[in-house]
Amino acid sequence: MCGRYTLTADAESIQLAFNLDSVDGWLEPRFNIAPSQQAPVISNRDPGQLSYMKWGLVPSWAKDPKIGYRMINARSETAAEKPSFRTAFKRRRCLIPADGYFEWAKQGKKKTPMYITHAERDLFAFAGLWESWKQPDESWLNTFTILTTRANEKIESIHHRMTVIVEPEDYEMWLAPRELTPDEWLPLIAGPTPDQLQFHEVSTQVNRPVNDNPTVILPVDASLQHNLL
Repeated sequence: MCGRYTLTADAESIQLAFNLDSVDGWLEPRFNIAPSQQAPVISNRDPGQLSYMKWGLVPSWAKDPKIGYRMINARSETAAEKPSFRTAFKRRRCLIPADGYFEWAKQGKKKTPMYITHAERDLFAFAGLWESWKQPDESWLNTFTILTTRANEKIESIHHRMTVIVEPEDYEMWLAPRELTPDEWLPLIAGPTPDQLQFHEVSTQVNRPVNDNPTVILPVDASLQHNLL
């Protein structure tokens, strides 16, 4: 799964990487984006813009938006059939810009946070799904989830799942305003290859969402050194 991620790139880099018309609303780097927070996505409803949505999918038929807390990730292998995700998988897909994400490696009873980045690009995109839910006041709550897949042999040393990352040549296909065929989406959900990802250990500062600063992504030795200054 993916429970925290980063987007530290500046507005110009995001605009160029995703060929956006504008990046209105992008204010500051984020080093510890957590579930239930608002974050920028690029939806197939408006692929030329950044849209801000809440992390944690709330299906249109949900009776309580709290369901979103359990829907921060969707298994890509079953998303096309599972009631919670299948409509969004057909009609409401999105890209979630990021430059890294965190996963916790279990070592006995200890959980060690790792920061995972793309080995070939500073800025990339998770495959995501989005939904709109009508709130009691008649306004719309827009939410998203991040697709995951089985971990490759590098990431499985940390966790048995990893995020689905969309390659730039597939952005247009993933954001198409139509249902995708299995021939299109099955290769995508295979996920990144081992040589496309790299990671390093970081400090447990990332465990608290309030710690949203550059020190949370530093290698653990560098982070300790920084805190001693």
